[in-house]
Amino acid sequence: MRTCVYIDASNLSYGGRKSLGWSIDYRKFFAYLQDKYGAEKVYYFGGIEIHHFPFDYIKSETVPLVELEKYLTDLIYLKGKYMTDAKIVLLDKHLNRVRFYKKLEQFGYTVLLKPVKTYKEEDGSRHRKANCDVDISFSLMRDASVYDRLILVSGDGDFLPVLKYLRSEGKRVLLLSRSERTAREIKRFAGSAFRDFHYLEKHIKQESV
Repeated sequence: MRTCVYIDASNLSYGGRKSLGWSIDYRKFFAYLQDKYGAEKVYYFGGIEIHHFPFDYIKSETVPLVELEKYLTDLIYLKGKYMTDAKIVLLDKHLNRVRFYKKLEQFGYTVLLKPVKTYKEEDGSRHRKANCDVDISFSLMRDASVYDRLILVSGDGDFLPVLKYLRSEGKRVLLLSRSERTAREIKRFAGSAFRDFHYLEKHIKQESV
């Protein structure tokens, strides 16, 4: 059975420690998806801070990691002396995130990233996010001729219409998510095809160094 996996990074809170209480070993996770389900492709959708890096939405499907790494490294090196310590720490944090994504690619994931954007609410407050729901939904539909079974790593109920359609077209749907963060309607839809992410701890937990 041809199987493709679609991971919504926000569902795992970029590593799991805050949401799961333990960190995910992404090398083990990739191997688990291959060994358990015969996954042929594993897509990882997430957001990345780009700090005015010239990214072209029209020409590019994902933020280029090699170019972004060089851009952020040069930014720190050339302009670091003019920055506050807090700004340098933030840039270094985001640079490490780029290197984390590069590791995922080395493990075998297909990483698809979009820039994090700042949104202003009516009350004047601001929040930052990179919602990948549309990107994931598009990929699920685009790839439908490629897979017989899809594994969605997300508990977001917004995916329900797409999943219902794909199942009606004969696709097997498996949902992998944290039970407490999974929408009731999508868990009900998945039924016995729902897997609680917590039960994977013994297979994919990152061991302490």
